[in-house]
Amino acid sequence: MREADRLALRDPARARAFAERLRSLRPDRLVRIVHVCGTHEIAISEHGLRSLLPEGVEVLEGPGCPVCVTSTRDLDRAVKIALQGAIVCAFGDMLRVPGTDLTLEEARGLGADVRTVLSAADAVEVAWANPERQVIFFAVGFETTAPGTAAVILDAPPPNFSVLAAHKLIPPALETLMELPDVQVDGFLAPGHVSTIIGAGAYEALVRRHRVPVVVAGFEPLDVLYGIVLLLQQLRQGRAEVENAYPRAVTEEGNARALALIEAAFEVGPARWRGIGNLPASGLDIRAEHATCDAVQRFEVRVEEGDETPPGCRCADVLVARATPADCPLFGTACTPVAPVGPCMVGSEGACQVWYRYGGRPTL
Repeated sequence: MREADRLALRDPARARAFAERLRSLRPDRLVRIVHVCGTHEIAISEHGLRSLLPEGVEVLEGPGCPVCVTSTRDLDRAVKIALQGAIVCAFGDMLRVPGTDLTLEEARGLGADVRTVLSAADAVEVAWANPERQVIFFAVGFETTAPGTAAVILDAPPPNFSVLAAHKLIPPALETLMELPDVQVDGFLAPGHVSTIIGAGAYEALVRRHRVPVVVAGFEPLDVLYGIVLLLQQLRQGRAEVENAYPRAVTEEGNARALALIEAAFEVGPARWRGIGNLPASGLDIRAEHATCDAVQRFEVRVEEGDETPPGCRCADVLVARATPADCPLFGTACTPVAPVGPCMVGSEGACQVWYRYGGRPTL
């Protein structure tokens, strides 16, 4: 993005104009808008955008933090593999997420070789540099990071390299939110990162089935405000459509090359989402023809479902937009980034950590 464009997206005059438009769209009932992207929550909280919302409009984060929704079962498997002597490579946020008994960081303290990487390609480099060791990449994330994992699976990685696949798909999670009891969703602010891969058209089935408006939005303050304006306009007019408010990055059909990589390396299967449960057709399993890269097949590790609800923790409710971080009795007291109780306080995109960093910023 050019510097002039970036500054235009933070123009105070435009922000005031959006605020005026939002006030004119004040609903006559409570409206709850849900986004599923930690970067959206960072933009909203850092810039105090909730202070510009009209009365009766709430914006909450759903299951938009990939670290937060990674199940204890997947995490426990990674810990057990590490304790067996393999090198486990993971993104930095994953190291401190609580498992049933241990975090990956605690396993490292017991002597396991757990390393922080920035990509699947980095983990492949670790495997090439350590041919005598088994190296596993703990692959978490949504459709945004899945193509990178697929690319290394398809590119003849070294024989001592495998992937513990825990990728998840966003549209099935949105479908589930619409069907959960005690969860009100009047509109979705769809994630820009994921949408660059899957395209705006990927939300059409959701809109048709549930008559819920969806707006794809970018991450600058004005991107977010514009997306909320479009959602409130749809609700005011009784419409339910997919609108793309991020056309500089998102197309209708998405990134064909990235989707082809995902299709070649993975097949869609069920997945367990922390805080939500088992969702059909919401995860990516490594295809049988690439089984030599599948850490689940390579390592015989038995794991149970695991306890995902620590006493008093409301991460499960935060992840489905049933509660805000401030509704949790542990938030900011027993649970902090230094000593997190639940995953939402660990991940940099988790709602609890974002609210802790920026104080929620309900007003400025």
